[in-house]
Amino acid sequence: MKVLDKKVVPPHAIRTIEGLRDTGYEFNTAMADIIDNSIAANATNVEISIDMDFMGDITIFIADNGIGMNESGLVSAMTYGSPQRENQKSLGKFGLGLKTASTAFCRSLSVTTRDNGQSQIFKARWDLDHVADADDWELLFLNPSEQEIQMLENVSNNGSGTIVTWEKVDRLLKDYQDPSGTHARRALDKIVFSLREHVAMVYQRFLDSNYEEAPNVTIKINDQLIEPWDPFCTDEPNTELVAKQIQPVEFEDGTKTSFSVKAYVLPRKEEFSTEEAKKKAKLSNDLQGFFVYRENRLIHFGNWLGMYTNEPHGTLLRVEFSFEYLLDEAFNVDIKKSRIALNSELYNWLKEQFLPAPRRAADERYRKGQKKNVKKASKGAHDTSNKGIGNRENELKISDLEVKDKANNDVEVTNKKGKVRIKLPILEPVKDNELHVSPVDSIEDGLLWKPALIGTHHAVKINTNHAYYHKVYIPNLSSGVTIQGMDSLLWALSEAELGTISENTKYHLEELRYEVSRILRRLVEDLPEPELDDNETN
Repeated sequence: MKVLDKKVVPPHAIRTIEGLRDTGYEFNTAMADIIDNSIAANATNVEISIDMDFMGDITIFIADNGIGMNESGLVSAMTYGSPQRENQKSLGKFGLGLKTASTAFCRSLSVTTRDNGQSQIFKARWDLDHVADADDWELLFLNPSEQEIQMLENVSNNGSGTIVTWEKVDRLLKDYQDPSGTHARRALDKIVFSLREHVAMVYQRFLDSNYEEAPNVTIKINDQLIEPWDPFCTDEPNTELVAKQIQPVEFEDGTKTSFSVKAYVLPRKEEFSTEEAKKKAKLSNDLQGFFVYRENRLIHFGNWLGMYTNEPHGTLLRVEFSFEYLLDEAFNVDIKKSRIALNSELYNWLKEQFLPAPRRAADERYRKGQKKNVKKASKGAHDTSNKGIGNRENELKISDLEVKDKANNDVEVTNKKGKVRIKLPILEPVKDNELHVSPVDSIEDGLLWKPALIGTHHAVKINTNHAYYHKVYIPNLSSGVTIQGMDSLLWALSEAELGTISENTKYHLEELRYEVSRILRRLVEDLPEPELDDNETN
């Protein structure tokens, strides 16, 4: 095809710069993008200040002692789609993060910088209101403020460094009737607290002076030093590394690299060495699954990359997935460095080959703790049921039971169908008033309930390890009426079975219990599992 003409068509300044405010940044992710630039500039010290003045105006400073920039370097850094860094391992990746992350929350972005061997400080600013007035990509050059000069001197010890300043912050807080009042300041305090936790997690390997594979960095937020947060609790004696795989990769040009996957099963709450360690672990639905690291920087966390849904029984399993920049394209790292996408081959390998064994190990540890906690939680929960059924047993029972061989649970049932010999659990009461409803750890074949004798009383055994008990009984333990209603139903089903059983039907009635128990287990699969607090169940 013949080209008739060529024209340079630059993007419309204000429409483009305003449009790029809506790239989907969350505040913590945006701040991390700025910190990435500091680390990429070899900073060893990053200091963040988030201030609100008496008018409610917020100003944010991110200062570092990195290599800084000269004037041409500053222009390049402030250019949208700035040239690719020579060091491809850099945490800064696309040349857009500084600008898009900042203007997602502010209308005025300034960068103040001084490079090695220079006494002059340069400052440039993108002011969206000025761009709108000028209707062009006009980058402003200004003299640094006294505050910025002093901040740069402090963070860099009179050496090289950079300060990123956000002013006209218009998208961080919602509109408050009193922009500088108590509610607004409390909201800002929560944002600062959340940022501290995010930075501690995302830059854990950089903040940990004992981690040798990443450069060491100190980060302060409003003068508070950030301590690293280890999601895998590797210092805890009861943490288990249950699977590990280092997978080599070779590209067509001969370049070689690798990625690693490690699966950790964390301790249950009561297994942590200290109360402080338990709190620091943050066992929750939102912090299970994959923790993905690119060049030692956490870029994704808190889910199973679409493989599974987050459920309480997965809270003890956290999987470390680490790779270097050479695999950026293979894993489709996004512009915010907050997401990766796996190809189908790797996705299926992780789901079908790597994860099954760790999931079983985590589930076994979780269930062991849940079983113990359920036993504690259900203690005394059936007392009202025992009393209520005991008051009506004589008028409601429709069969007579005679023990023929207690050692072998051999019982003769007499009902309107005649007499029949069956195997029936013969129990001793665990406590004085437990004569009709007996919660037990298990029943053969995973049944939810089974008729029984306690002493001479018609009774029902209820399996506290059945999914129905976990998901329906446990959330309602505080409601005596609900528990009594469910217990009464199971006792009635047991009595109806004993009142109608015969030689011809006893097999079918047992099958009915099995099928009902199986169907109930399936029906409650999607119900949320209650989270039992160990402290509350002691």
